[in-house]
Amino acid sequence: MRILITGASGLLGINLALEAAQNHDVFGVVNKNPLKTSAFKVVKADLLVPDTCQRLFDDIQPDWIIHCAALANIDACETDPSRARKLNTEIPGELARIVARGGARMLHVSTDAVFDGQKGDYDEQDTPNPLSIYAQTKLEGERAVSDANPDAIIARVNLYGWSTTGNRSLAEFFFNNLQAEQPIYGFNDVYFCPLYTTDLLKIFLKMLAYNLNGLYHVVSSECLTKYDFGVRIARIFGFNPDLISPASVLDSGLSAPRSPRLTLRSDKITRQLGEKTPGILSGLKKFHSHFLQGYPNQIRNFVTS
Repeated sequence: MRILITGASGLLGINLALEAAQNHDVFGVVNKNPLKTSAFKVVKADLLVPDTCQRLFDDIQPDWIIHCAALANIDACETDPSRARKLNTEIPGELARIVARGGARMLHVSTDAVFDGQKGDYDEQDTPNPLSIYAQTKLEGERAVSDANPDAIIARVNLYGWSTTGNRSLAEFFFNNLQAEQPIYGFNDVYFCPLYTTDLLKIFLKMLAYNLNGLYHVVSSECLTKYDFGVRIARIFGFNPDLISPASVLDSGLSAPRSPRLTLRSDKITRQLGEKTPGILSGLKKFHSHFLQGYPNQIRNFVTS
């Protein structure tokens, strides 16, 4: 399969491109953060430039497109809602229209943050209520994709892993500070269901191979607080968990509101694939194993100056 992956220098994109390249012909689109690697074909392009999406599709002629590119910084979306809407809503809709006309398959990556987190235990039938500009534009992006291409897959996710910058995921935040023996806080009133990138990407490839379509929650089968997540990272790496103090998100001073209980049900994808999504311990063991294998340094070396 020829797979086009947007946002290939981001946390999700780089890991997905490396995983998919083991068995597929992968083209990774990058913009402001160029990469140098022979693991997959790197394509430099700015999706905001008119006709870029169509040109990429025509030149590469992919069988599958996995759209990871987004303005994912929640606070940056609050300060520049126009850019957030272009990247998180308009571009996904444009890609979906192009893919629908061209006969390829598309998987669009969305977020658990489309819910307000008041209820928790959300399934795909629950009505979203986004609290931030980021979440609003991502939800609008879901609808744009679905309207333009009903055969597309829309995957709501929460993920962690190693990134090219070393600071793109919550797991890296805990790792970096704990390794440096720096005291930090972890929210004990924010619940989520994070899935390790490698696990998430294998599920994505199965979803495309099985010709699935529609909306899915692709998250861990286990949910916990962000404080507990940090404690588990400390223990698996042998760091001091007492460096992490529990704190409330209400006292954080963050500019954009955060949803407190983003516990999502993954029953639908479990039924489709015939197996549960991995739990927290399984993913953290892989996160730790990849660190021991030198994986973080390997992908950081992909970044060009």
